[in-house]
Amino acid sequence: MQMAANEEQEFKESVVFVNRVSKVVKGGRRFGFSAMVVVGDGNGSVGIGYGKAKDVSDAIKKGVTKAKKEMYKIKTRNNTIPHAVTGVHSGAKVFLRPASPGTGVIAGGAVRAIIESWQPGYLYCLVKLIQYLILQKPGNKALISLKNAREVARLRGIPVERLYS
Repeated sequence: MQMAANEEQEFKESVVFVNRVSKVVKGGRRFGFSAMVVVGDGNGSVGIGYGKAKDVSDAIKKGVTKAKKEMYKIKTRNNTIPHAVTGVHSGAKVFLRPASPGTGVIAGGAVRAIIESWQPGYLYCLVKLIQYLILQKPGNKALISLKNAREVARLRGIPVERLYS
């Protein structure tokens, strides 16, 4: 049985945090909510969305919609990331390093949610949060900047075999 072209793909959604914000007006306080959501297809693609609304469920729905629009394909090699990488965005720094098979994901907070939404149970990675702010970019920027061996060889202008010698 073939799937129709307009049928939606199955995504794993994970809420990283929900934050309550307030605005003081003449009549008192007005409360709103913001939510950071990670969406992954479990097949190497992941997206992060940030939604704001007056209600928690609406904020999560907006975050999911934005995350599905900004999906990125992440590169892997032997069930781990191809090389060590540091992601930097404003004051936050995240360092990702490949791990040996069977290690699992050693990470915390938002980065763990991103990696587990990406490929649950099949990825081995070590993560160090050097400077941590609750932002949606640093872990995502680090994962997006990963390159496989063919891309690195093409950028350096050498054959792929010379990378491993």
